[in-house]
Amino acid sequence: MIAIDGPAASGKSSTALHVARALGILHADSGALYRAATLARIRAGGPPPPWSEQSVLDAAQAVSVASEASRFEPCIGGVRVAGDLHSPAVTAHVSAVAKMPRVREWVNAHMRSCAARGAIVVDGRDMGTAVFPEAQLKVFLDAHPTERARRRSFQNLERAPTDEELAAEARALSTRDEKDATQTRQAPDAIVIDTTHVTQAEQVSQIVALAKKMR
Repeated sequence: MIAIDGPAASGKSSTALHVARALGILHADSGALYRAATLARIRAGGPPPPWSEQSVLDAAQAVSVASEASRFEPCIGGVRVAGDLHSPAVTAHVSAVAKMPRVREWVNAHMRSCAARGAIVVDGRDMGTAVFPEAQLKVFLDAHPTERARRRSFQNLERAPTDEELAAEARALSTRDEKDATQTRQAPDAIVIDTTHVTQAEQVSQIVALAKKMR
């Protein structure tokens, strides 16, 4: 098992997916599950946030996971929703949802169920500490806040951001980091990779090489 942690927009999910593909194993993304639960709650309607934990759990019952080879994709009502998981509405509320203890239990149960199938790459914020402390390889990805903001802006806008858009995203990420501080912990035995000036291909190559050494 490979557990990859790090703050928002550090490249966890995309890097973990490519590592899994390179190794021919499954990739499971806990962040996608938190976002799917948040999206399901938004679609359920009713009172605006702050939501009760039970209402989020009730909405999350419509969430399932489709997995094919190394691909892991949440569905709501059997329909894949990857395109909506990073919408502004979901991003605005996912940190609050991720702090709900029973929602965290629900997500972690899904992650452990995936891990029970065999070799896997998991990513999130506390994968190597709270969820899979027994992981054979733990990696903590980080990057300068400005670079993280640039990546997230490009992901959301599908183009290079303006200076104003980049500044707004940097502020949003700073707020997100404060909210997620208790869940963005580095395991004592994690290998830290600063991705600020490292291409994704180089990140993937480093982690794959580490994984092969541990076999």
